[in-house]
Amino acid sequence: MCGIVGAVAKRNIVPILVNGLLRLEYRGYDSAGLVVVHDGKLDRVRSAGRVAELKDKSAHTYGELGIAHTRWATHGVPSERNAHPHMSRNLIAVVHNGIIENYEELRTELTAQGYEFTSDTDTEVIAHLVHSHYKQGNLLLATQTALKELVGAYAIGVVAADNPHQLIAARKGSPLLLGVGKGEHFVASDMSALLQVTKNVVYLEEGDVVEVNLADYRIFDQQGNAVQRPVHVSELDNDSVELGEYQHYMQKEIHEQPQALANTLESVCNSQSLVPGIFGADANTIFPQIENILILACGTSNHSGQVARYWLEEIAGIPCSVEIASEYRYRVSVPNPKTLVVTISQSGETADTLAALIHAKATGHNFTLGICNVPESAIIRQSKLRLLTRAGPEIGVASTKAFTTQLAALFLLTLVLAKLRGRLDAAQEQQFLHELRHLPTAVQKVLALEPKIAAMAKYFANKHHALFLGRGMHFPIAAEGALKLKEISYIHAEAYPAGELKHGPLALVDADMPVVSVAPNDTLLEKLKSNLQEVKARGGELFVFADADTHMKESDGVHILQMPEHAGFLSPILHTIPLQLLAYYVALEKGTDVDKPRNLAKSVTVE
Repeated sequence: MCGIVGAVAKRNIVPILVNGLLRLEYRGYDSAGLVVVHDGKLDRVRSAGRVAELKDKSAHTYGELGIAHTRWATHGVPSERNAHPHMSRNLIAVVHNGIIENYEELRTELTAQGYEFTSDTDTEVIAHLVHSHYKQGNLLLATQTALKELVGAYAIGVVAADNPHQLIAARKGSPLLLGVGKGEHFVASDMSALLQVTKNVVYLEEGDVVEVNLADYRIFDQQGNAVQRPVHVSELDNDSVELGEYQHYMQKEIHEQPQALANTLESVCNSQSLVPGIFGADANTIFPQIENILILACGTSNHSGQVARYWLEEIAGIPCSVEIASEYRYRVSVPNPKTLVVTISQSGETADTLAALIHAKATGHNFTLGICNVPESAIIRQSKLRLLTRAGPEIGVASTKAFTTQLAALFLLTLVLAKLRGRLDAAQEQQFLHELRHLPTAVQKVLALEPKIAAMAKYFANKHHALFLGRGMHFPIAAEGALKLKEISYIHAEAYPAGELKHGPLALVDADMPVVSVAPNDTLLEKLKSNLQEVKARGGELFVFADADTHMKESDGVHILQMPEHAGFLSPILHTIPLQLLAYYVALEKGTDVDKPRNLAKSVTVE
């Protein structure tokens, strides 16, 4: 959600901080700020709004040590006074991602000690708390002592006015990484912020505190012990996070899906058989033991899990339940040690999903699988088994290529389990592998429908509500389509299983309520056609995404988009694409901020 960048170097680091924040804009934010140490003083610049304004305001600022931040409001309204960095008595400055749960108690104690609060945030208590422990210039010890008093989640950066080349950073429950340079070092929430200066990165572990200087750095674990963490060379490059020829990142990422799917499926499609080892070395021993599957995820990732439930039960013959991660750990559940707990997250740092995984493990679920787009993320490190989706950086807040690659990964899981359970013979295995190899090409054909979908989007420009319908494994795809539309166009959209229309939602249908339907050529097609007639009879405007062989025709109030082909079990992936494009072009018609929709953040690292 919020973004952090920090740097210490023998050059002006303000451009590094600002450019890093620009790279983190996709995470979502409502204000931005930076502070540098210069001539024994803290020089702070803050703004409400975009990083571009901060860039202008800091154009003449100089410093060789500093921290910067983009804020997504939790405590206190979006404003300059609530923007980070927060300072204590012009000596200590702090930036913070996460939520401090005991901030009210700490605020009361610090106020009694004479500290004055100038913001409504929970973060300001950290600055004053560090200051209260700061003696003889030992910023590391002061920060470590302060952290012991905090309850909640955090990633922080701390600097002091009288320490011109020392930066302290720490993480617990929120991502933070260290960038390693030559005679200079950096910290950031996300690797994309550091590509401008280094590709060498250290992923900090839960509870780590790092002391960063010009020449070196030292990492301490939660107990205060000095530890070594490996240096990784990032595979990202600047081109992967540049907009290029596209108008928005969302459009770019929609068009990157054929390649993202090819990358995710590469290890399987280049082989002649499916093996459990693609999920990790322990898969050969874990998979034969499992009796059912529990999928934990939020938002778009939850929709991918809902599709997978149909695949896993029909193809692999294994019971599967899907739960919203933010709800799972707050109810009493009955654990089964032979359950495979699958967590799905684009970032691998989604706070609710990570907490649900930790809770599941605490109740005795030892068989865990993380499906994620980011190597070395918390969910990957916490899971015994893992599969990286290899979608590449996803900048747009509304998830697109992360979703379709999650579906591809879950289909691979389905096939491997089906094979192990004797439900997939050699001929079927080869047929599915053929279909997976063809999938990127099939998606490319759907992308060719973009002009037709752009024209269809014009019908939605003055609408305020929409219904999305689907049946079977395409109902979660309808739900994902509704989510995309509401996320970026701000049109209120809801999805229903088409058979539920007559049980309530049909009361909403009139000429002002567009109804979008996913209509694959499967066993439920005739049932769906009957449901669509119910909409037409009430004067509803229908927009149907139909397979080429469904023989559905346009008429007054019925708009048909013919899909190029039917993909069988992989049809949900193909039908996702036009719904993404529809949401994108409706947002263009309405003039909203496609890549940075209001009130939302890309990486949800707070509960």
